[in-house]
Amino acid sequence: MSKRIADGGAPSEPAPGQDRDTTPPRRRRDRAASQEAILEAARAELHEHGYSKTTIRAVAARAGVTHGLVMRHFGSKEGLLSAAIPGPRDLDAVLAGDSAGLPERIARAFVERMEMAGSLDPMVALIRSAAVNEPTATRLYTSMQEQSAAAYRAVLTGPDIDERVDLLGAVLLGVTFSRYVVRAGPLATMSSQKVIQHLTGLLRPIVQPRSSSPTGEH
Repeated sequence: MSKRIADGGAPSEPAPGQDRDTTPPRRRRDRAASQEAILEAARAELHEHGYSKTTIRAVAARAGVTHGLVMRHFGSKEGLLSAAIPGPRDLDAVLAGDSAGLPERIARAFVERMEMAGSLDPMVALIRSAAVNEPTATRLYTSMQEQSAAAYRAVLTGPDIDERVDLLGAVLLGVTFSRYVVRAGPLATMSSQKVIQHLTGLLRPIVQPRSSSPTGEH
């Protein structure tokens, strides 16, 4: 412990011939922390510059790491941005539970995630890039949609599963585009709770189609 002088309690100067230690403390390597810093930087770059102009070097500089470290963690730009964008891994908790509440859980989870990030959600940047036919962004979006569709097919029952799953994705994409990309019209201005209510109503016949009845249509 450094000696302190009587009148102020400040550390004493080093003895003559003794240099002050200016070596910065070595930071402990933390793989999880560095990955999260890289992902946060990638999301920020996506929002500010779009998919095509986001580069590994820009992400690395923003995260305060080297280009090589980003590549070691994620392998490629597509691998990095795929990890940065919420995908099927987030569906597990939503799809678990009783089937009766599934339409509302899907609607609520979607709206709450989008409301939290809004136009900052990396999915918005990906949709913008795919909408102008950015080839790599389109491939990534299609791949993520296919993975999500597989997760939905695993829990949905009834006829025409493939068509209903595709329709479910189209409904969510339409809401995303109108409310969070274009951000115009009644859908963009209504409360989040009302969006959840309407979206639940739209999803219910897709997720839970009525069984054919021998007595005819209701």
